Amino acid sequence: MGSIRIGAVAAAFGRDVEAALARVATLIEHARRSGVDLLVLPDAALGGYIPEFADPDPAELPPALDRDGPELRKVAEMAGEMVVCIGFREAAETGPYNTAACICGEGLLGLHRKVHQPAGEDRVYAAGGVFGAFDTPVGRLGMLVDYDKTFPESARTLALDGAEVVACLSAWPTSITNRAPRMAQDRQSRLFDLYDRSRAAENQVVLVSSNQTGTIGRMRFLGQAKVVGPDGEILARTWAKAGIAVAEVDVESSLGAVRKVLSHLTERRPETYR
Repeated sequence: MGSIRIGAVAAAFGRDVEAALARVATLIEHARRSGVDLLVLPDAALGGYIPEFADPDPAELPPALDRDGPELRKVAEMAGEMVVCIGFREAAETGPYNTAACICGEGLLGLHRKVHQPAGEDRVYAAGGVFGAFDTPVGRLGMLVDYDKTFPESARTLALDGAEVVACLSAWPTSITNRAPRMAQDRQSRLFDLYDRSRAAENQVVLVSSNQTGTIGRMRFLGQAKVVGPDGEILARTWAKAGIAVAEVDVESSLGAVRKVLSHLTERRPETYR
């Protein structure tokens, strides 16, 4: 496969699922006009994120949606030949989960349930227990949901499973405990970019980072959607504003170029790690 066009979305999504589907339709149409093959929407795009961690009100939680329900079917119909990653609160017997789905017009390609949970989120979501890559029309892909990317092992597991592109879907807010007067000075803003670039460079993969914008409850989201090359360089970004960061990437060639001299995955020494 040659070059593909990748889009990372920064956008606001609230509780109204029908309004979210309308916004998704608009974003997919904009992406289609830009020739995008892979579009990564934020975590919690269908139904929004929780309003706070400390004491979430059960009456204010996102709706739990079925992975085989009409909402994801509508997104699949909109996607057509495009591959789309989108986040939602998944209804399940062992859940609910904070889940990312990868879909196209033919249906579900892959699913990831968020594994790592910040303090308080376990009151609302169950934790997933697997990181796995899967094949798609645009190559082998893996997914993370926001806090997952804080942990190097998450993306490394996907890379070792053959993921060439890692999609990180986030509803990542500014610092709740020490909010800065300007977003560019915010500690979480700096960490968000640091993790995106580090996970790409250390695994020598293409990383696609989406995020929410706007506010819900006490949460003020960062935006900062971006596409990062396997050398850790940012190829396209939205900064703090809503929009789609679009980059054209020859994934196979770019991975081959950075891994030609130094191949991080094959030069590992796992027998020495504790």
